[in-house]
Amino acid sequence: MSKSINIIEFLKESKNTSVLDVRSPSEFEQGHIPGAINIPLLNNEERAKVGLTFKEKGRSEAVVLGFELVGNKFAEKIRMVEEKIKSKNVLIYCWRGGLRSEVFSWILHKAGWNTVTLIKGYKIFRNWVLETLEQPRKLKILGGLTGSGKTEFLQKLSEKGEQVIDLEKLACHKGSAFGALGQNPQPTNEQFENELAMCWSQIDAEKPLWLEDESRNIGKIKIPDKIYSQMRSSDLYVLEVTEEERIKRILNDYGKFSKEILIDCTRKIEKKLGTQQLKESINYLNDGRMEEWAKLMLAYYDKMYKHGMSQRDKSKIHLI
Repeated sequence: MSKSINIIEFLKESKNTSVLDVRSPSEFEQGHIPGAINIPLLNNEERAKVGLTFKEKGRSEAVVLGFELVGNKFAEKIRMVEEKIKSKNVLIYCWRGGLRSEVFSWILHKAGWNTVTLIKGYKIFRNWVLETLEQPRKLKILGGLTGSGKTEFLQKLSEKGEQVIDLEKLACHKGSAFGALGQNPQPTNEQFENELAMCWSQIDAEKPLWLEDESRNIGKIKIPDKIYSQMRSSDLYVLEVTEEERIKRILNDYGKFSKEILIDCTRKIEKKLGTQQLKESINYLNDGRMEEWAKLMLAYYDKMYKHGMSQRDKSKIHLI
């Protein structure tokens, strides 16, 4: 028979066992346990029908409709699991640890799987996420002007055994108007929190954790308030890099994209850049004068970054 376990046990087991999310695709897209595989018991349309029936006619009618919709698809669900999960051990969850995970667990159990369900489902996982992100860490913040190579520096720290979380990697965005170029689509804010919480929970709270200095938002992703507040009050270690090196890095990162794409990105900062400087930037791009364009972009972002630094406690700013 299938058994049910709490969130702590579930996450521990998930390190070595496949996790199956049986909620609808739209629920999964909004947020899920990192690494989970989505094989929905009900698709988006079917879930909406069951939900409406529950609201209008009650639970019993909704359950009957649910079985009518999926009862002839049991074999299909089993084949889908066989294609995606080779082991006969599987962890299963739905929204609240209710009927969907129970039914899917029963189907797989009858087909020979060893199944374990999550008590209170994804909802309790989200509670765990929010509680985890409230926990303080001993932060060290790595700063520096645009093009200083902060991400590369963090990678080197990680290779040397330091604790590092790359917020921009989790957010699939480098933080500027050009930050989405070459990146995968950004996750939902909820999924970003899920991924971050999994990383956060693995950090030794007694040792330093390095994060890159960020604005409150990374693209469309908002850094959790508690973490952002701690980032702003922690010691800041600023990389000092020559303008020549920074321009070289900017051109290496973004020079490979077409001028049309770069013009579109540059237009995003028109309001703060100003009409005249926007016009100059576009002219530089159209003329292939990439270094001049890069210098103008650095001047814009330098001004913004220095303003942010001016809001910090100067005794906690260290040059490296």
